[in-house]
Amino acid sequence: MDSPPKRPKVKLYTIISLTLSLLIIALVLYFTISPETVQKLTQVHIHYEFFLIAILLNIASWVLWGWRLQVLSRSLDPTVHISIWEGTKIVIANLFLANITPALAGGEPLRIYLLKKDGMTIGGATAAVLGERLIDALCILILIPFAFFVFKDRLDNPALAGGLTIGVVLFVLFVILFLYALKNPEKIKRLLISLSERFSRMRKQQEDTTESTKLVSFISREVDSFHASMLFFVGEGKKAFFIVSLLTVAFWAVGFMIPSMLLMGLGLPPYFIMSYAAQLLLLVIIMMPTTPGSSGIAEISVSGLYSVIIGASYGYLLGVFVLLFRLITYHMNLIAGAIFQHRIFNDPHVRHGLPAGNGGGRGIVRVREIAIRVRVD
Repeated sequence: MDSPPKRPKVKLYTIISLTLSLLIIALVLYFTISPETVQKLTQVHIHYEFFLIAILLNIASWVLWGWRLQVLSRSLDPTVHISIWEGTKIVIANLFLANITPALAGGEPLRIYLLKKDGMTIGGATAAVLGERLIDALCILILIPFAFFVFKDRLDNPALAGGLTIGVVLFVLFVILFLYALKNPEKIKRLLISLSERFSRMRKQQEDTTESTKLVSFISREVDSFHASMLFFVGEGKKAFFIVSLLTVAFWAVGFMIPSMLLMGLGLPPYFIMSYAAQLLLLVIIMMPTTPGSSGIAEISVSGLYSVIIGASYGYLLGVFVLLFRLITYHMNLIAGAIFQHRIFNDPHVRHGLPAGNGGGRGIVRVREIAIRVRVD
């Protein structure tokens, strides 16, 4: 991982993602706005201050995410001096790839890459990033029953109900697979080595014995590092795990408040409880590997969930709400992510593989110490 992640299809994914998003928003506006509804819209008293609050909440969620990444990174390797601002820059930069890839998965490799450039080991960086995913998944799984309870008599759309069921099943499978990998690191090593060898054969590359030995050693070392890093959080890193959990709750709570601010901006009640439940269900849907950035799927899901919340009497506001919601939570993230990603990869430190932060992870790395103890035990 000594060069920036390759993105040969970034332009295509960006075009597809933006096209689907804008097309579905246009269709929602087309089917919810008529000459009569236009007249009603002109009578709506718009509270623009709530739109500004929604934008600020989105920015605050970036900072909370960056803070969480900083706490995870520093707890795994105290010699790597990643500031909250550095963590926030990494998070914002990852938003671009996350928003043009299915299941928002494109951001993880970039965060791992940038953490590694800040001095972390690949195993430690992977543990930090996947640790985020695991805590998010656990948080969502705990709260999903609440969301289903709130919408239990309102999910009369078979497609939406089916999508939610599939999403929950995939979430549970992800957690099970993650815990299995944590419990069986040796099996994961064998699997990764086997996949690497097969990939090399597919590319018709004959590696000499020295290179093969280096590869096996590298995989073994980094899997041990990842395994030790995750065990750290259930051992001496419990305090860090607790702080990260609190930051995770704050991160989602702030982000889930955005739709309520938009509703208030349009002169509607905030529907806090129902809106929070809708956001949980929406999150399950967009985490499924469907379209790039879940574009199209997200707009349809938001329309379906919030049409229930808003009601038919205010249906003429649905299209405007979906437009505002996606502008702030998707298009704003995409633009900010593209800007920060461009700036980071034009940083000479990153281009030449040097730590971009103040620290370099020099000296004895805490993750390595734990990994050595794990191997000895």
